[in-house]
Amino acid sequence: MATVRNARVLVVDDETDVLFALKMLLKTEVKEVVTEKNPENLLGLLERQKFDAILLDMNFKSALNTGNEGLFWLRQILERDKGASVILITAYGDVELAVKSLKEGAADFIVKPWHNDKLLETLHHTLDRRQQKPRTAAAPPKNTSTSILGESDAIKEVLYKIEKIAPTEANVLILGENGTGKELVARALHEKSFRAANPFVSVDMGALTDSLFESELFGSKKGAFTDAREDRAGRFETANGGTLFLDEIGNISPAMQAKLLTVLQNRQVTPLGSNTPVPVDIRLISATNEPIYELAARNQFRKDLIYRINTVEIMLPPLRQRHGDVELLARHFAAVYAQKNHKPVPEFAAATLQKLKQHSWPGNVRELQHAVERAIILAESHTLQPQDFSFSPVEMAPAAPAAAYTPETPVPLSEIERETIVRALEKNKGNISRTAKELGLTRTALYRRLNKHDI
Repeated sequence: MATVRNARVLVVDDETDVLFALKMLLKTEVKEVVTEKNPENLLGLLERQKFDAILLDMNFKSALNTGNEGLFWLRQILERDKGASVILITAYGDVELAVKSLKEGAADFIVKPWHNDKLLETLHHTLDRRQQKPRTAAAPPKNTSTSILGESDAIKEVLYKIEKIAPTEANVLILGENGTGKELVARALHEKSFRAANPFVSVDMGALTDSLFESELFGSKKGAFTDAREDRAGRFETANGGTLFLDEIGNISPAMQAKLLTVLQNRQVTPLGSNTPVPVDIRLISATNEPIYELAARNQFRKDLIYRINTVEIMLPPLRQRHGDVELLARHFAAVYAQKNHKPVPEFAAATLQKLKQHSWPGNVRELQHAVERAIILAESHTLQPQDFSFSPVEMAPAAPAAAYTPETPVPLSEIERETIVRALEKNKGNISRTAKELGLTRTALYRRLNKHDI
């Protein structure tokens, strides 16, 4: 493509290996590749030369050292050239920061470690947009999904992340309370990916015992155990070429965690009763409602497994934080269950809508769905009234406030420091840069404390 062949590309990253890898990849694809290790030299380069695209790291070991270095330099570039095409490079899928960069004018972002084909495709698209028309700041896409409904800012952010993450090969960890729609998000990621024509296989990890774990996930050969009357492919093999969704992954035992980690590292499974490994090609999506970082801090969940499953992370908001979505979802479910039960689609009395909006929905979207279905079946008229919706004491009870921390005996300072760091990491979803900034530390200082406390 001419736009790429004639392009001049600048790569800015403080890792020599990254600069070398990108130069080797791009030198046969574009007219010229210029690399720069020190972002402080970036603006001087831009004054002397014109670049068609700039690949810019989001975090540097020197300079600002805040975790927002990429955003800082992005703003500096766009102040001098509003039409500059900047592609951000982010480690560990820092989607929150990457989404912010897109809103501020970045053309796109890629995740380390990248797939060469995906990086080249991103560069092609960026240069094509530059040639066709002046580029404007990216805007969140419209909700085109038929399964994930919502107009609140909280759900629009989730939908935007789905659009950006789906076409990649990144492993995804979906976090959120029960009933927030984690499997819907997993299916949306699959349907919008390049693997959409291949299988989507879902596994409820919370329902697997240690004895069933290997045969269910890795498969078994005939005679491997008493009831193994024939060869049986496991879920990894069944999902080959497609997406494997491991739901409730936070509930698996340490033994299961170790076996799963080995398979994810080697990308091959060995069925029970066999000594021959079978290679598998899957895109992994995991989900949990457990506080997985807190479990890792207590050594109840392997940190190295977390690194494997969460290249990128999506946090689903509870329904109580999705302001304005309750009525939209209630009307949607009313139409669905009216048709299912051969009834006319009902209206909602104003007082009914007010009652639904005031409810805290501890069971989230799933609770609302069941409440509407129950009301459709039992309602006496074509207009749903407040009395058609009754909530059990458990549903009505607000979440219990956190207990005050009032130890009877003094707690060592080291323990308080460790707890503070763990809480900050959990709040920032494991992001080191944001955690360091919140704690008033450099990243180096935070790494020292993580090592000191074995976090």
